[in-house]
Amino acid sequence: MVRTELREHIFKMLFQIEFNDPADMPDHLKYYFETLEDAGDKEINYIREKYEAVVSRLPEIDALLNENAKGWKTARMNKVDLTILRLAVYEMKWDGDIPDGVAINEAVELAKRFGGESSSSFVNGILGKLAKQES
Repeated sequence: MVRTELREHIFKMLFQIEFNDPADMPDHLKYYFETLEDAGDKEINYIREKYEAVVSRLPEIDALLNENAKGWKTARMNKVDLTILRLAVYEMKWDGDIPDGVAINEAVELAKRFGGESSSSFVNGILGKLAKQES
């Protein structure tokens, strides 16, 4: 399984937190992994670890998004776009294995696939602003 596919699974798992009680998430994750085809232990561990890492940083990630998304607070964002942004911001700020450009490109591709008509430009704009601040 390539990183793009792994990232998509992480995105799908993160998306679930918007609609499920945190106490129920372990059961949802267990079921997700049971139904996941073509994933070995290595891939499942990667997905789980990255999911948990993103969730552990949600307050920090949301604060960064709220600071940088002019006129758009996280509470008002489309849940697909918000989930994509959360994953990308985590990768840009705390995942040293993924260059910012790759995180942004992958986020834009997820937005094209799962988001609305303007999702890709919205995601690209916010992540581009964050990237400029870091350089």
